[in-house]
This record gives sequence, structure tokens and C-alpha cells, in this order.
Amino acid sequence: MVQRLLPTEESRDLLALVREIADEQLLPQVDEAEAAHRLPREIFTMLGQTGLLSLPYAEELGGGGQPYEVYLQVVEEVARAWMSVAVGVSVHSLTCFPIATFGTAEQQERWLGDMLGGEQLGAYCLSEPQAGSDVAAIRTRAVKDGEDYVLTGGKAWISHAGHADFYTTFARTSEDGGRGLSCFHVPADAEGLTFAEPERKMGLHSDTVGEVLFDRVRLPADHLVGKEEQGMPIALAALDAGRLGIAAAATGLAQRALEVASAYATEREQFGRPIADNQGLAFLIADMAAAVGSARATYLHAARLKDAGLPHSQEASIAKLICTDAAMKVTTDAVQVLGGYGYTQDFPVERYMREAKVTQIFEGTNQIQRLVISRHVLAQHR
Repeated sequence: MVQRLLPTEESRDLLALVREIADEQLLPQVDEAEAAHRLPREIFTMLGQTGLLSLPYAEELGGGGQPYEVYLQVVEEVARAWMSVAVGVSVHSLTCFPIATFGTAEQQERWLGDMLGGEQLGAYCLSEPQAGSDVAAIRTRAVKDGEDYVLTGGKAWISHAGHADFYTTFARTSEDGGRGLSCFHVPADAEGLTFAEPERKMGLHSDTVGEVLFDRVRLPADHLVGKEEQGMPIALAALDAGRLGIAAAATGLAQRALEVASAYATEREQFGRPIADNQGLAFLIADMAAAVGSARATYLHAARLKDAGLPHSQEASIAKLICTDAAMKVTTDAVQVLGGYGYTQDFPVERYMREAKVTQIFEGTNQIQRLVISRHVLAQHR
């Protein structure tokens, strides 16, 4: 059991509830659903009805009014049971951010309640085939036509593609590089919106990912979120939060791998004694525990800065880097602890290892995180 330092009795009760949901409703389903490549839409509805999709948003918007340090620990607990669902929770929270933060009162009244309550599941359409880390290279266009905008182009690597009820979409409204982007709320039933076949991924099989295609998708002007050419600031602000969500999810995945490996090491006997009695293996588990604890401390530090209203972009990138590298190391070591069994699908650690890899890639690759961190550090000396 993870020892947590939480700010209130309410947050302690919340984490206990999430642990109960994870153990009783998520863990029993995860193996079958992942093997079937099934996106568990009913799980997101349940989480929304329980209030777990709205936690970091203000109560006056229909949210849970919880600080980010509490929300992220909820994400970690979900990831400990089902990584695909935790990633989906983080992605969905990301899709709500533009309207919750930059939307008009009318947009919030019209859309936000169902988004935060779990009635609607969102997708975040930023990346494109030629614009992953380089957001300023986005080619999807939104052209003003009377009182409407017409969107044409395609997005890649989009979680919930074909399953979402709305698509928070960034498109180019001028040729002014990164400053020429705008944000739109695109409903799933918009004419001209189609989807490619899902990607055949290494892991996270219950997180359906694919291309979203816009063939002259016509949107009323009131589907513009924020102002024209405000898309880049909206996207970057949302990405700081998204990186913290992935950092927390990666930590939960590593925690689960540590638990499975530790339990196996105490039960598996060789030469008449548990393999955990072997100092070399015990030290490996110690290093795994140190990596998980370090990851948790790193994302919580960034979250507490965010909650205090302090700059935290550098710390969000550090957390994303540290936590996802830790997840890759810990899950790989868990396979090693289980030996031959760890390499089989009869035990879950091979899946954890596959799931950990993508955390080093999405929400900005870890190479991009190093670029962001170095720019922050060096800017202080220029």
C-alpha cells in the first residue's frame, strides 16, 4: 500500500474510493479487454458519474474542485489497475481544458456539464503526420466562410478516435507559423468527419488510437474556443497539464509492476529458498522502489507548484521525463525478476513493459522534454 500525504480528509476518502474502484471494477476486466483491443467506454461513463473525470475543475463549472496534487494521485491509482483507462482519463481532462479555461460562459453552459460528467468522451486533436513535436507545422486548416468555419486536413495518433463524442481540434487560421493556430470544438456527428483504421500498437490496446480526417467539416463560428490565433497558447497550457497526467499514470504503472515483481520474488523458490533472499535480486527490487518513489515525488512537486499558481512548465517536463523513464526501467526490471514467466502473456509484466514504452513518446517525446528543460535552465543565465 502506497503511503500518501494528502491535504484533507475528503481527499483521503477520495483516494480510498478510487483504490476500491480500481481493485473491484478495473483489475478484474483489464486482461480480457486489453487482449480484445476493446475500448471500455462504460468504464469512462462510470468514472464520470462517480465524479472522477471532473476532479481538477472548479465546482462552479461542475467540477470536483480538487487540487492537482489530488487529481494526479487519482490518475496514478487508476493506472495501477488499468493503464489504458488512466491515459484516457488524462486525455479526456486535456480535451476539457480549453473550454473550461478559455471558453465563453455560453460554451461552458452548453458543453462542459456532459464533458465533465462522463456523458461525453473527448479526443484531443493536435498531432499530425508531419507535425508531432513541431506543433507550428500543423497543416489542418480552418477557413472562414460566412458565419462558419470549414476545416480540412487530418490528425494523427489521436486517442479515442472514432469513439469520442467531441474532438478538441487545433487548426490553422492564418499562415503566421505557430501564432496562426486556433482551437475548435468539433462534435462527433459533424458532416465530413471520418476516421482511419486504428493503429496496430505495441501496447495500450484498450486505448484506441487512429487518424481523424476532416473533409470540409463545417462548424458554426461559436465552435471557436478562445480567439482566433490563440490556439498555440491554449495548446501549450493544456500540454503542461497533460504531461503531468502522463507522469502520474506512468508512476502508477511502475507501482503495479513493482508490486507484482515483489510478490513473485517472495513466493518463487529456487535452491530451497525464496528468490527474494538473493541479495542481487533484492537490490534490484530496492532500485525499482527507489525509482517509483522518486517519480512520485517529482510529479507531486510540479503539481503543488501548479496548485500554488506558480510557474511549473519546467517542472512538468522534468516530471514527464523522470516518471516515464522510471516506468520503462521498472517494468523492464519486473520482467527480469519473473524470468521466463515474465516474458509470457500468462503474467502481466510483459504488458506493463509494452505499455511503459509509449509514455516516453507521447505528450512530447522525452527528447523534447530535455529540450524544454534545457531552454528554461539556460534562459536564466542569458
